[in-house]
Amino acid sequence: MVIELDVRLDDGRVLRAYDSGPDAGGPDAGGPDASARLVLVWHHGSPQTGAPLDPVLEAAAARGIRVLSYGRPSYGGSSPRPGRDVASAASDVAAVADAFGVDRFVVMGASGGGPHALACAALLPDRVAGVATLASIAPYTDEFDWFGGMRSPGALRAAVQGRAARERFAETDEFDPEQFLPADFAALEGTWSSLGADVDRAEAFGVDGLIDDDVAFASPWGFELGAVVAPVLLVQGELDRVVPRSHAVSMLGRLPNARLWMRLDDGHVSVLDVVPDAMDWLLEQAR
Repeated sequence: MVIELDVRLDDGRVLRAYDSGPDAGGPDAGGPDASARLVLVWHHGSPQTGAPLDPVLEAAAARGIRVLSYGRPSYGGSSPRPGRDVASAASDVAAVADAFGVDRFVVMGASGGGPHALACAALLPDRVAGVATLASIAPYTDEFDWFGGMRSPGALRAAVQGRAARERFAETDEFDPEQFLPADFAALEGTWSSLGADVDRAEAFGVDGLIDDDVAFASPWGFELGAVVAPVLLVQGELDRVVPRSHAVSMLGRLPNARLWMRLDDGHVSVLDVVPDAMDWLLEQAR
């Protein structure tokens, strides 16, 4: 069962949020052992709607995990949040968790969701028990070649120049299929077909969410990785042409309590097949 809810915030914005799993619907659902079940907040990639994806729901259900997710501002029916940074996700997630009666949880973010998952851990340390990221971009820096290994870095290069430049780039931007490996396309045609379908649905909401994500990634995030005290699992495809391996390696050296699973044959999408194993790892951290 998946419940959809518009969470209304104190600043007047709305976040389109989803609750799924044995306890969907609130703290009193799911029976007397509801409070013992792990809650995972899923942070979607860029661009998506925030609706939960089938493989995530299936892996969670097999483990008795309850999944919350939401659309970041300007995605999937959520209100815009002009000038947002990566850190702003923490207060939004806190509001979503509160709306569903959830206090403590773990977070998992794929691709563009990774930085936002880390933001929650840094800024909600009493609520986040563990973090897993898959193919996550690292904070913008000149300490290594941040763009090195990206097949098509044009959008992020424009984002470094600010929102106006990123908007101009969006007017002519086209998807480069060479960003993906054959394994990535196979994943999109198979296990992760719901991801591709969700990306298509996200187009109906415009490009503002993606633009805001890119500008946030290429700007100061609003927190330091050193503030993430929860255990972190970084999962990275060695052959990723969207977010190269150097990003995961950089974050591994800056996070106080992190480990890296490098997937030698994976790209940006095929690496998501590790989601069930990453959930098992999070279960261990939350015990």
